[in-house]
Amino acid sequence: MLVLLQRIISDETAHEVVTASDPLRALELFSQHPFDLVVTDLKMPKMDGLKLLEQIKQASPEVSVIILTAYATIETAVEAIQKGAYDYITKPFRRERIILTINKAMKWQEMVRENLALRQALAAKDSFASLIGSTPVMRDIFARIRQVAPTMGTVLITGPSGTGKELVARAIHQHSLRCSRKLITVNCTAIPEPVLESELFGHVKGAFTGAWQDKKGLVEEAHEGSLFLDEIGDLNPVMQTKLLRLLQEGEYKPVGSVVTKKADLRFIAATHHDLKADIAAARFREDLYYRLNVIRFDLPPLKERKQDIPILSYHFLKKYCRINQKDVEHISPEALQVLQSLEFPGNVRELENIIERGVIFCSGDTLTVRDLAVDPQEKTFYPDFDEDITRLTFKEAKDKMIQIFHRLYIQSLLDKSAGNISQAAEVAGIQRQYLHRLMKETGIDAGDFKPREE
Repeated sequence: MLVLLQRIISDETAHEVVTASDPLRALELFSQHPFDLVVTDLKMPKMDGLKLLEQIKQASPEVSVIILTAYATIETAVEAIQKGAYDYITKPFRRERIILTINKAMKWQEMVRENLALRQALAAKDSFASLIGSTPVMRDIFARIRQVAPTMGTVLITGPSGTGKELVARAIHQHSLRCSRKLITVNCTAIPEPVLESELFGHVKGAFTGAWQDKKGLVEEAHEGSLFLDEIGDLNPVMQTKLLRLLQEGEYKPVGSVVTKKADLRFIAATHHDLKADIAAARFREDLYYRLNVIRFDLPPLKERKQDIPILSYHFLKKYCRINQKDVEHISPEALQVLQSLEFPGNVRELENIIERGVIFCSGDTLTVRDLAVDPQEKTFYPDFDEDITRLTFKEAKDKMIQIFHRLYIQSLLDKSAGNISQAAEVAGIQRQYLHRLMKETGIDAGDFKPREE
């Protein structure tokens, strides 16, 4: 049946077909590669089609699923549709019926994607989303975004980490003539070098070990939209050369292919590097730099626009109150004064993290200095660290930060509840036994917070 279906779909449509005779193997493939449509039997060993449908929809709600079965009952059909199946076909099926259903499902999915892109574009059309600021430098950036967004000019965004380079890229795309198309983001440091070319340009089947089918790259995915290359200063020399050809000619070749493809893209790049210094050190191509540096945005560090700290703080306060279902309405003047005294080496991202932590710690309607859990003297984002965090592995740093969070949060709760563990657990929304366990792990004694008898 799998061979028959594969042959029918391949002969009658342009779709690529991958088959699996085991539903568990199907889920494994689904987790590794993007699929637009799933056709599944109903009665199968290990897992039935309805359970497979549920798991696929949990992972990717937008994927269309067609249930195929000889066990046709009204109840099963209704259940399949209720759980998100696009359609339900009984065996024996006609060739025309399966092809018609597949084509309709693919058209429906394309329409859903286009409508979602349009809604997102319209929602962002009159705003800059999380790009917040009222200082002259930020007002100038907003004005320049409106000016350059409708053009086709390549944009280079520079600035320290955490200053909002990706937010500027998104604002440019959202205000461009391509706003109904995709903005594809590529983090040049997050993708391992050996697979970066394949991720960008795609590959053909058999191009290398593990290339078991043709794969569309992110450049093709961004066709007629925008491609945002984040941290482009970290690209290796080989990829710089291939990217230069894409920028100059609008052409590229998938890995292992002899066929040249065309790409219609708006290029936006960002980096925290000093690219001119990298050019002098022969780490970055000068010709690529001048191809990228057509329109330039230099984002200032937060310490150079401290007047924006109050408006940014209240923006993040509302955001994390909504996420954490808290009712914190104000930030105390003392807390704002402390925030404006910090140097913020992590820039806006660091401020956002501090406010998020403060919302979690706060048990009233006003965010205080104590809730922020920062030391204005030390001016550090990492409270109570007695060592350099960069010397720790990711897991060690994460575990230590969790310990610090547990200690500070529990101490804040017990301080507000005067050592009443039941009241503290109720405020935190956790079981009393779990709070006891956390107190034991962090060495906290509730008696230290109880009123002292005279």
